[in-house]
Amino acid sequence: MIPYERQEKIVEILNQKELLRIDELQKYIPEISISTLRRDLKELEKKNKVHLLAGGAVKLISSTTELPISAKTNLQKKEKDYIAQVAAKQINDGDTIYLDSGSTCSALLREIVTKKIHIITTNTDALSLSGDFSCDITLLGGAFNPIISSLSGPLTEENIKKYIFDKAFLGANGIDLKFGITTPDYIEASKKIAVLGQTRVPYLLCDSSKFHKVSTVKAFDLKDVTLISDKSDKKLAKEMKIISK
Repeated sequence: MIPYERQEKIVEILNQKELLRIDELQKYIPEISISTLRRDLKELEKKNKVHLLAGGAVKLISSTTELPISAKTNLQKKEKDYIAQVAAKQINDGDTIYLDSGSTCSALLREIVTKKIHIITTNTDALSLSGDFSCDITLLGGAFNPIISSLSGPLTEENIKKYIFDKAFLGANGIDLKFGITTPDYIEASKKIAVLGQTRVPYLLCDSSKFHKVSTVKAFDLKDVTLISDKSDKKLAKEMKIISK
């Protein structure tokens, strides 16, 4: 087999097993020597397809993509509602907060409309709110992405820099020890970085299904935020503060 074929075979095996010792992996493809296998694994690691672990094991890097907001809303709904309730407890009357786009942030939006706060947001789900609520809401301008109900781009970032946020509540698609907090879109990642620069206390809202997952673009490091999730994780907790059950 040529290198490409070997490496595709390795990814195919790890896609089924996810984590294997290198000697165990070699048993599935005995026609490939251990030395060749190690070279292929190093090449795959450079391409961010696998992660070589201490002790001679290898793990497939699970990549995430952006789903439409309509599809994400009902995924892990119980977990997202719990995260929203925990996040709401971090907000005090009088706070000025930034609220990101995403289904978990939308759940938080519904949870906090009765608080006497100022919400600055790029989440266009705010336009669907109706009835009585106590908060003030400012929707920042920018390019509209209907797939994720989000505003972003240079105009959005320019407006973000006019505010100082007491707290920010950000979303993401993956949380990984090596690659940090990731999202599928560079423009969204750039917006999150701009928010971090204007925020006193930043939080990340992510359910546990996103733990040890990687998307296309790195937004920031684990240490930059406090994670609010439905579960804790021993490995992630060594690198960041986690608020959970």
